[in-house]
Amino acid sequence: MIASKFSKHQRLITILLVAITIIGGMVAWSGCGKGQPIEISMPEPVIQEPVSQIYIGGAVTNPGFYSLKAGDSLETLIRVAGGLTGSADLSQLELYIPRAGEEESPQKIDINRAEAWLLEALPGIGEVRAQDILNYRNLNGHFSNINELLKVKGIGTTTYEKIKDLITVADW
Repeated sequence: MIASKFSKHQRLITILLVAITIIGGMVAWSGCGKGQPIEISMPEPVIQEPVSQIYIGGAVTNPGFYSLKAGDSLETLIRVAGGLTGSADLSQLELYIPRAGEEESPQKIDINRAEAWLLEALPGIGEVRAQDILNYRNLNGHFSNINELLKVKGIGTTTYEKIKDLITVADW
């Protein structure tokens, strides 16, 4: 008789445990399906706005003005300008940062170093005049001052007045 009571007791406990498990599962299942929807948000991509324009010239493949963004390095700027040419001398880098409120002056073209395409960018200097400047420089050596440009065939005072504030000569 003890064995049958024990068996009944075991059966009762087993039935209770199964019932609790089923009811608990149903409660848990019903709570998951009727809850608030889960919201997944992706952060907006950070778009770096250009901080400023910077001119890079000299021994780079594509001299000109490029956008400089926060965090850009000098190496990045050189790469954007097409990289260095074979004649680049990295021991002679110049960087000028204007003071607040200082007027920007245009980048001056060194008539002792400029190639024809750069000279052609000057007002009143086309392909023919640019070649005349190069020919004069090759025959007579470097310009000692910008006034010497008046000795170049085809460049008169009118053309000189247009470009005198846009040119310079490097110390040799």
